[in-house]
Amino acid sequence: MIATIFAVLLGYYLVRRLTRYPGVAAISYVLPTFTVAYGVALIVILFFRIDYSRFFLLISFLNAQIWFHFVFMIGTRVVKPSFAVVPSAKTHQLSNIPFVRWNWLKTPALDGGMPNGLVADLRADLSDEWEAFIAETAIQGVPVYHYKQIGETLTGKVEIEHLSENTLGSLLPSFVYLRLKQSLDIALAILALPFLLPLFAVVAIAIRRDSQGPVFFRQERMGYQGRIFRVWKFRTMECEPSTSERSTFITEDDDPRITRVGRFLRRTRIDELPQIFNILRGEMSWIGPRPEAAPLSVWYETELPFYRYRHIVRPGITGWAQVNQGHVAQVSDVRGKLHYDFYYIKNFSVWLDILIALRTITIVVTGFGAR
Repeated sequence: MIATIFAVLLGYYLVRRLTRYPGVAAISYVLPTFTVAYGVALIVILFFRIDYSRFFLLISFLNAQIWFHFVFMIGTRVVKPSFAVVPSAKTHQLSNIPFVRWNWLKTPALDGGMPNGLVADLRADLSDEWEAFIAETAIQGVPVYHYKQIGETLTGKVEIEHLSENTLGSLLPSFVYLRLKQSLDIALAILALPFLLPLFAVVAIAIRRDSQGPVFFRQERMGYQGRIFRVWKFRTMECEPSTSERSTFITEDDDPRITRVGRFLRRTRIDELPQIFNILRGEMSWIGPRPEAAPLSVWYETELPFYRYRHIVRPGITGWAQVNQGHVAQVSDVRGKLHYDFYYIKNFSVWLDILIALRTITIVVTGFGAR
């Protein structure tokens, strides 16, 4: 009984932590989080050799799955966040965000019940009446948000105007987690390598039988702190003469250069796995902003402000932009990816990494964003 109570509380805690981030449907994470929670409880029971009922533990696990799936399903369909908005030129852009009830105030008064929060442009030159209303609303216990803050929470992007403490914290992600994450990355890579090497052998044979050329594709990319490093991937395209043309670094939809085996490798992301060697060398992480080809990175830096800031953390095999947006290369799309990268850096934490890892599993199954 104690073990199942612990597992239920731990599972619920994990779900709530993960659903702090935008676009997360709690019901999607009930199965993996409660499986982990009950797994932890079972490990503790076995480690201390405590007598337990397997039937009771299994029934408890199934009941937890049924109950929390039902609760979060009802919550998703019935409960929709509601925000009262102080009208201004900048808050108006929030209307493009779906799945939220926006109550656009016409006068300094709440109507239609208590909202989940009040949204305003706190940098705007508001009238005395609106400022008094905002202060009184906060006193009444209603959270007051700057429009950028609520926009980041609902979209998972940090809009870029200028670098400042107000938008990106202290500009430096947690140094402690940065070092801890590197140690965990290397430890996980060492554990995964014996299982991946047989897969690498099979993939290498398939590539050589499918097309002429080397098994691995190596390319110079921009990495941590702006250092150039050589990334390793399985080759997925026909071999072409070396060139410095920018277009050769961009993969288009249905690119004719992609081989038959390469298309499968790209869809399942298996082509990215050799980057485990980059992780072991300390050049990459399992999770982080994707490293761009050096010529593309230089180009983006000339076109987009603060693009170089994304190099403040190690690049990853998967990342927040990849699970939300997929592969992009054009400057107009890269700006959107940069917004996702900045959100990841600003919210740099183990919880966001866990969420990205879970979403990556879904991405591998569905092939979302592959080119």
